[in-house]
Amino acid sequence: MKHPSSREFFAYWDGQRGGERAPDRSDIEPGPVRELLGDIFVLSYDPVDGHRFRVAGTRVCALLGRDLKAEAFAAQFVEDSRREIDDLVGIVAEELLGIVAGVTGSTADGAKMPLEMLLLPFNNRAHTPLSLTGLLAPLSGEQHSQLRDLALGSWRVINHPPQRFHPRALRKWSVARGFMVYEGLR
Repeated sequence: MKHPSSREFFAYWDGQRGGERAPDRSDIEPGPVRELLGDIFVLSYDPVDGHRFRVAGTRVCALLGRDLKAEAFAAQFVEDSRREIDDLVGIVAEELLGIVAGVTGSTADGAKMPLEMLLLPFNNRAHTPLSLTGLLAPLSGEQHSQLRDLALGSWRVINHPPQRFHPRALRKWSVARGFMVYEGLR
């Protein structure tokens, strides 16, 4: 990750998840990341209706020139990037993997602005809608006018630390002649 805000938000998210693959949404509190809130957003995961902004920070809204609540996330990107953005959101929400990506935005006068996008999952719970969080921040310190036509550049999956596997004891049951059942125990 290149942007300090991305590194700081990822470190907080990583600390909140403990030994799990992702933290619960309720584990992420605004207080510890108060300086980053302007760059943070939360998306609902809905492959049918489009992944929409539930919350978008003030700097993200200012970058795109409007309040983004309830707008489709992929609609902020150029047509060529939309399918890949939807795929990345699916990877994050369903596979519980974090993704960091380079994004380029264009201003009205054609100037390009490089941005960094971080997408992080929340833990999936039964009977609750899926959602994920993210951060979008310009890599240059200067703020251009409002951006449009975001284009996805390179991206990579953020690896999880190795998961701990517990040894399992096996108990063998003889049920019928030639048929064995192995029951796993913890």
